[in-house]
Amino acid sequence: MTLADYMAACLLDPDHGYYATRDPFGAAGDFITAPEISQMFGELIGLCLAQAWLDQGAPAGFALAECGPGRGTLMADILRATRAVPGFHAAARVHLVEASATLRAVQATRVPGAVWLDRVDQLPELPLFMVANEFFDALPIRQFQRDGAGWRERVVGVKDGALALGLTAATPLAALKARLGDTRDGDIVETCPAMPAIAGTIGARIAAHGGAGLVIDYGDWTSLGDTFQAVQDHKETDPLAAPGQADLTAHVDFAALAAAVAPARHTRLTPQGVFLERLGIAQRAQTLADGLHEEALDAHIAAHRRLTHPTQMGDHFKVIGIYPDGATPPPGLNA
Repeated sequence: MTLADYMAACLLDPDHGYYATRDPFGAAGDFITAPEISQMFGELIGLCLAQAWLDQGAPAGFALAECGPGRGTLMADILRATRAVPGFHAAARVHLVEASATLRAVQATRVPGAVWLDRVDQLPELPLFMVANEFFDALPIRQFQRDGAGWRERVVGVKDGALALGLTAATPLAALKARLGDTRDGDIVETCPAMPAIAGTIGARIAAHGGAGLVIDYGDWTSLGDTFQAVQDHKETDPLAAPGQADLTAHVDFAALAAAVAPARHTRLTPQGVFLERLGIAQRAQTLADGLHEEALDAHIAAHRRLTHPTQMGDHFKVIGIYPDGATPPPGLNA
């Protein structure tokens, strides 16, 4: 089977899939996302979206949405941080795009009154102010290895009684013709079949109705190399070793995502640390540090460093903004 089919089965199978059967977040799970590290992350995201809303004339009746909302921590922090923005909550219609019934139950305790959707294309035809943090990295990918003027797909099969990766015969692929100019024999390029439609829907909503989108994930401008990975119990592991028991992800190809959001506009790709510093995380960190002592202060300083330092999430994670033609980019990002 293709790597995409394997990932989809492992992550989304209704009976045995990773996301369908557990809450994988936090210290007791397999990994920790930025909203779980510190409240500062969600607060700044919320104020960024609120300012974008104000910059576009504070439209009444808009969708405040999150794709892949995890435990609901990010949206809860967004709502808390924006409570004092006049008119924002009265106009907001909170939507969470989440397919997992297990995670929906957790989210409901933190974001009561939200509307849950299975797919992005179910979002209402309203101005859309949304965030997708570590959402696109979990979408199933396909991998292709260059062989002359053709490509051999990496697929999952069985060898000696265990799952193993293999290669199909080489064939020219029109979709990867442009990549012949920046790759060599043996190079691996990853594609995400579901991403263009999802990003395209977000872009179409924002282009037609206004709004702003923030996509925050690990990846780079162009896909090159094998980034398929598995994490279990906060450690990297063999992606084929325990189907359905580990988180499977791959780096996001931001160039492909940016192309897909047209006719909406996109910002420059920006490191997460730079983005958060522009939004004022240093000042917020200092405010929250007042009154903290010893272990609590050490943990707070470590959280700030983890979110922003170039050797940690600061450079590893990137941010791209989506906004309508004629509007200003979301705060913290440049056109």
